[in-house]
Amino acid sequence: MKGAPPGLLREGRQSREMSPRAIDGRFAANTFDAREFDDLDGLVALKRAGGTTISLGLPALNEEATIGREIEILRRTLMQDAPLLDEIAVIDSGSEDGTADVARRLGVPTYHHAEILPEHGAGSGKGEALWKSLHVLHGDLIVWVDTDIPDIHPRFVYGLLGALLREPRIGYIMADYRRPLKVGQERCETGGGRVTELTARPLLNLLFPELSALIQPLAGEYAGRREVLERLPFFTGYGVEIGLLIDVLAAFGLDRIGQVNLGSRAHRNRDLTSLSMMAFSIVQVVMRRLGQRAPAPLDDLMNTTMKLVSLKDGLSLEVREMRERERPPIATIAAYRQRRALIAAARTAAGAR
Repeated sequence: MKGAPPGLLREGRQSREMSPRAIDGRFAANTFDAREFDDLDGLVALKRAGGTTISLGLPALNEEATIGREIEILRRTLMQDAPLLDEIAVIDSGSEDGTADVARRLGVPTYHHAEILPEHGAGSGKGEALWKSLHVLHGDLIVWVDTDIPDIHPRFVYGLLGALLREPRIGYIMADYRRPLKVGQERCETGGGRVTELTARPLLNLLFPELSALIQPLAGEYAGRREVLERLPFFTGYGVEIGLLIDVLAAFGLDRIGQVNLGSRAHRNRDLTSLSMMAFSIVQVVMRRLGQRAPAPLDDLMNTTMKLVSLKDGLSLEVREMRERERPPIATIAAYRQRRALIAAARTAAGAR
């Protein structure tokens, strides 16, 4: 696999030899509920006992309406009341509203992802922001939470962290939750997550059945250990979540992946055009990884333009270029390795004093 650690495909093939019953049984042990981890003092004690540092990264693009409340709630409960987080930082993708201003007024470090590792260029998309955030966040554990959550609750963070702190075997964990759908003024308790149910989960069941027990493989809330995340390539667009899952499976095995039930998560409903583009990107990522496992790569066989139905001037088709680009594991970047060495040296020096 291009940009992947040695042995990636070999380990992936080994996990695919497991029976469906063995897969389900093994993954059941890695499925948690956030209520298991609501003793914040206990989590802080685990963190301190392990000498672990924790960073929360908030990727953002035009989230002025929700980001301020999200920062205030998470900082108050998880930094001031219970010192679980060591830092919170916003990684902005060029918001055109007041997103970055809100974060800075609240005193939160705010980066434009184009200004991080500028010598490696500035791509676009959420995955680009996540990849670059690894360079500026300090923690041994990294949590990423979307910034468009109107019903934000601290469990969106401590639920993910609890499994990593309590269970050393878990290297990467995703949220799962119910996804209500708002239709007009009515709220339906199910029906959200259309791309998940119509694209992502069918593809995983068909081609990567080891991951079929994941309830929300496209969840925007997930966490991992730095030593896992820094060894993974990152797709820069909509395909980042499913790409990370497939690559964690292949590089580290099913035992290292977990999910935690966070209850319910309200989403901003997207129009069909946006959902169609998201699905197209996700299919690209899955097919690319499948092709790298096959006798011949599929990259050259895949079209990267999508025809979207447009009603602007009657019924017509709008051609849109949609190519999922890929960043290499950040551990291969010299500037990242130098920064991590400096941080490690500073921690050692502080411990010696």
